[in-house]
Amino acid sequence: MSQPQIEIQLIAMVVAAACALPGVFLVLRRVALMSDAISHAILLGIVLAFFATKSLNSPLLIVAAALTGVVTVALVELLERTKLVREDAAIGLVFPLLFSLGVILISRYASDVHLDTDAVLLGELAFAPFNRFELFGYDFGPQALVVMLAILGLSVLFIGALYKELKLSTFDAGLAASLGFAPALLHYGLMSLVSITAVGAFDAVGSVLVVALMITPAATAYLLTDRLPVMLGLSVLFGVASALSGYWVAHALDISIAGTMATMTGVFFLLTLLFAPDRGLVAAALRRVRQRSEFAQAMLAIHLLNHEGTPEADEERRVAHLQAHMRWQPKFAEQIVQQAQQRGLVRREAEHLALTDAGRTLAQQALVS
Repeated sequence: MSQPQIEIQLIAMVVAAACALPGVFLVLRRVALMSDAISHAILLGIVLAFFATKSLNSPLLIVAAALTGVVTVALVELLERTKLVREDAAIGLVFPLLFSLGVILISRYASDVHLDTDAVLLGELAFAPFNRFELFGYDFGPQALVVMLAILGLSVLFIGALYKELKLSTFDAGLAASLGFAPALLHYGLMSLVSITAVGAFDAVGSVLVVALMITPAATAYLLTDRLPVMLGLSVLFGVASALSGYWVAHALDISIAGTMATMTGVFFLLTLLFAPDRGLVAAALRRVRQRSEFAQAMLAIHLLNHEGTPEADEERRVAHLQAHMRWQPKFAEQIVQQAQQRGLVRREAEHLALTDAGRTLAQQALVS
């Protein structure tokens, strides 16, 4: 591999890790849409700061964009507090307005610079290695890599220092407030971190991949665990895996790198949604089939218990009679009988069934409950 290829992958991995950490709290707080709003609305701050500084490398762009992100959150919450619109509607009102203002300003006054709408949406990851960070005559590598490493470090410090407070305010804001943890301040601190992360990643990967890396890996991890530390680790892992696999798919097919990475986050989420051990759709379908079978076996045991010692017991114990009494199809009835035999609930004597001690206990417990 060439050095630019290695650097592109490093940048993508660091961006993925930096986006995934705050993304977990966005998903848990059910404010995932806020990342979309912030990642688009910060464009207005970038444009305004560019007009003021006439430079795309000025640190004021990061400051202005981060402030725009915080203003976006404040405007959304201000609209929501009116009780006239819901949060999702408030987000749908605020971020298109701010984003469209940024796009209009770019189209009208910045058409001669590389700050165009394509770069805004998809970034310029393929060219990121050529924008170097040099200080005192030393080349420290791609600017995007240096910036995102710093932001990743900031995220680790922020989450590490306020881990208990963030955890409590995420799952029980009322309790956090009663203990004096200032959940509102923590919320705005988290949103500021999200804004800074989005700003740092904006130039390299664009708003589409920022949203994908901030939300989808976290949502994927949420399907696999309820433990917050594990969720944070899995989110970073899925983000990095999406970045690497997306790069190589894009390289093989000669297509958009950022777009393919965003697609791979969706692929990992879809696979997890289908095959997650507990919450996956396949596991849920198998669980429903198993529950139906267990319920039918319990009904069979109750049926046999209710007719033990009665004059009609001989008829009611016949396997063929289950079709009429239980309204089961012959194939289903045979399947339930076999499963009940395997569990040791019934004995089969020719065409008649008899309860075992285990089957009798199960039936009695089912009747009591």
